[in-house]
Amino acid sequence: MLKVSEEVWPSDPDWLEDYPKGEGRRRKAALLLIAVWCSAVALHLSARGIWISAGLTGSIALHLLRLLGTRLSPLPSPLAPDLAAEAHPFVSLVVAAKDEEAVIAALVEKLCALEYPTTRYELWVVDDNSSDRTPILLAELSQRYPNLHWLRRSLDAAGGKSGALNQVLPLLEGDFIGVFDADAQVSGDLLRAVLPYFDPDEVGAVQVRKAIANADVNFWTKGQSAEMIFDSFLHERRSALGGIGELRGNGQFVRRAALERCGGWNEDTITDDLDLTFRLHLDGWNIASVAFPFVREEGVTRTVGLWHQRNRWAEGGYQRYLDYWPLLLNNRMGYRKTLDLVIFWILQYILPTAVIPDTLMAALCGHLPVLLPLSILTSSLSFIGMFAGLNRIRHLQDRPFRPISMTFQAALGTLYMVHWLIVVSSVTARMSIRPKRFNWVKTIHVGTSHSPTS
Repeated sequence: MLKVSEEVWPSDPDWLEDYPKGEGRRRKAALLLIAVWCSAVALHLSARGIWISAGLTGSIALHLLRLLGTRLSPLPSPLAPDLAAEAHPFVSLVVAAKDEEAVIAALVEKLCALEYPTTRYELWVVDDNSSDRTPILLAELSQRYPNLHWLRRSLDAAGGKSGALNQVLPLLEGDFIGVFDADAQVSGDLLRAVLPYFDPDEVGAVQVRKAIANADVNFWTKGQSAEMIFDSFLHERRSALGGIGELRGNGQFVRRAALERCGGWNEDTITDDLDLTFRLHLDGWNIASVAFPFVREEGVTRTVGLWHQRNRWAEGGYQRYLDYWPLLLNNRMGYRKTLDLVIFWILQYILPTAVIPDTLMAALCGHLPVLLPLSILTSSLSFIGMFAGLNRIRHLQDRPFRPISMTFQAALGTLYMVHWLIVVSSVTARMSIRPKRFNWVKTIHVGTSHSPTS
């Protein structure tokens, strides 16, 4: 039976007091950048450099093989349709919206028509002082849907999306809180399918797979579609192996007790979901990453828009390591999670940062890059993970096996993922000079029925 709002170990509310709240990020980023560049140069100057690189690659490869071979548990059964209304956990759904007139009505209509007792869930939309017709539409929609509530933030409200979520938190009645972006598209059985994932009690959050609604528009949206499949495939296995499951903002569900113990959403970060991921794990909770159900969202169709979005994601992800590193070094998460975290920190951030000095030194010395084996391993993981992720979705949806089509999608996705190399290497350098300010940064949504193709 699903349990709600329980503390399953002694509360430790004081651990966040040592959190530096974003202080000194530029200095930390600069020191880490210097350390990575010096280490890459040293590998070229050392006679054992190639062997150090090979040893690191081999060690990470062993972990990734364990990851790929991890057996996943069967999907839990959804809550029964004939379950009495009062037996359903109360759920609060929240959307932080700013200038979302193109998509907000469709979202509200979907979320207010879920196959779940209307007396057991509520929908709150926080309008962050939109300058378009968003508040007008919300006022009209609230007359049609009794479980829709909305509030409008003042012009001087701070904290961006995190501030909007924190402002509405005291008004929420749910034991579980679901957070969506304004362009989300969900199935009617979403809540019945998601809530069983909160057993056992130590599961503090559940992240459903994100899918791209306009995947066929162009190369960028097709790449994002493969990327989301890979991301879900990877985090399902990381969670199952005792590693790090991560939140992705849209389609995330959080146990209220866990959220309150972690101090709510951090307003000193540009990616509230990635920061909350670390807070939950540091507080002893697990995060379940699931392939089904899933939430659709608009993919970014323009190169410039994708660049800005991924820069924000990369910087927000990197900020976490700069902020929480003392707690990570103290092994507060436990050995399995810490090991998993270090390995993917190397693959996601350290390797892209080291590529530039590694390539320069290889050109000067007249030989191959020392980190080439690790780069090949990372690209192989991308291709294999995308192919295996596509196959898992095919199996769960009982669709035919199409190896040629799946191979092409995985190859295209792997090519698309090269942009992360450029994004991360530039972000880690820029953060040591000029970190981003904490203001509301959003992706423009236009509705998938008329998304631009350029």
